[in-house]
Amino acid sequence: MPDQGEYVLTGTCPDAGGILAAVTGLLTGAGANIVDCQQFSAADFFTRVQFRLGGAGDIGTADIGAVDISVIRDKFAETARALGMTWSIDEVGARPRTALLVSKHLHCLNDLLFRHRTGELPVDVTAIVSNHPDAGELASWHGIPFHHVPVTGGDLDDRDDQEARLSDLLRGLDVDLVVLARYMRVLGPRFCAEHAGRMINIHHSFLPSFKGARPYAQAHAAGVKLIGATAHYVTPALDEGQIIEQDVLRVDHRHTPARLRAVGQDLESRVLARAVTWHAEHRVLRNGNRTVVFA
Repeated sequence: MPDQGEYVLTGTCPDAGGILAAVTGLLTGAGANIVDCQQFSAADFFTRVQFRLGGAGDIGTADIGAVDISVIRDKFAETARALGMTWSIDEVGARPRTALLVSKHLHCLNDLLFRHRTGELPVDVTAIVSNHPDAGELASWHGIPFHHVPVTGGDLDDRDDQEARLSDLLRGLDVDLVVLARYMRVLGPRFCAEHAGRMINIHHSFLPSFKGARPYAQAHAAGVKLIGATAHYVTPALDEGQIIEQDVLRVDHRHTPARLRAVGQDLESRVLARAVTWHAEHRVLRNGNRTVVFA
């Protein structure tokens, strides 16, 4: 049977003339129907090309007919080497195996699980993991395995031991994506490096102004007029990873600290869901300390 699947190609390489023509020319030569194509050029070139197979192509052989995606991957590897391109071809609709990490604040977790249950979130949530037991009941209601990985003490050795247990668990679950849905732990550099580009965090956008506990109360005391949320990839530098998505809402003097917190938590939930969706759909390409997002 000919391959009639739909795929997405993402690639990054040094900018030069003719890159998009080389990419799309190879695909159309294989009989692919390009259904969406986006690109961005700066010092480097970034592209996302979504295509559907099922036609007849001429990729290197006069009578090859309809080709399999493995043939395209092999041929594209040659083009990518010539361009110095980092690339990937993934099946559209393939749902990354995802672990949701959470502590005691459950608003982002609840939102992601609802979207997962209704089919809106394009991931497979394989586990909920927490350093506290609070999310166990919610995980059980959704029928998702819950893993309690507590921190037994407060020093560096305890953190390293807990992260080693957490790493072993995530490797055993064979996860593709880790989402920190208000996981209130500072993660060590080894753990961050292991999941580089595959771990997303969410926090309020008051940083660096209002650090630590009760940020919404601090914001209320300062009379802020905007609140926001930021979703980003996790790096060893605390809350300084590549930003994927942000949003803001206007507030005023009538907002109490509790109302600010409620509005802010809703914003956090929506921003995190968008970031997870875009990552799962291969719309986010890292660009040094920044991202290119083909939303």
